[in-house]
Amino acid sequence: MLWGGMGEVFDLEMMCRAMAQAQAAADAGEAPIGAVLVDPATGDVVAEAHNQPIGLHDPTAHAEVLAMRAAAQKLGNYRLTGLTLYVTLEPCAMCAGAISHARIGRVVYGAADEKGGAVAHGPRFFEQPTCHSRPAVTAGLMAEESSALLKGFFRARR
Repeated sequence: MLWGGMGEVFDLEMMCRAMAQAQAAADAGEAPIGAVLVDPATGDVVAEAHNQPIGLHDPTAHAEVLAMRAAAQKLGNYRLTGLTLYVTLEPCAMCAGAISHARIGRVVYGAADEKGGAVAHGPRFFEQPTCHSRPAVTAGLMAEESSALLKGFFRARR
């Protein structure tokens, strides 16, 4: 799926950035999930983050939420209309709700999350009639790499 003239190569580059964020999370002992927010009109990275609920003592400190908070501060607006969010794992219900409220235009995610995901699994948040704004969704980009990072991280902790 092409978006804003950027295309598949750009999507892959941005997902690689999200994977680097996921690795930073793993290195810090956090679940390896990374997110990058991009302005598709310019190709500029607006914000990037990784999971930090343990380090920040904050159950809401998911990569997506932290990236959205940083982008909102940078742009001076809680509405992130039209931005593209790249995230290494299918967003959970909390993150999907925040994505909808922020009016993000597109979500590109890597690995599916059958247990905690809320886009293609569970509540399928963006399909609900009460959803405020429905982003375009591209699923499965670098899914194998993201899944391998997650599985390796959790296997090492068992």
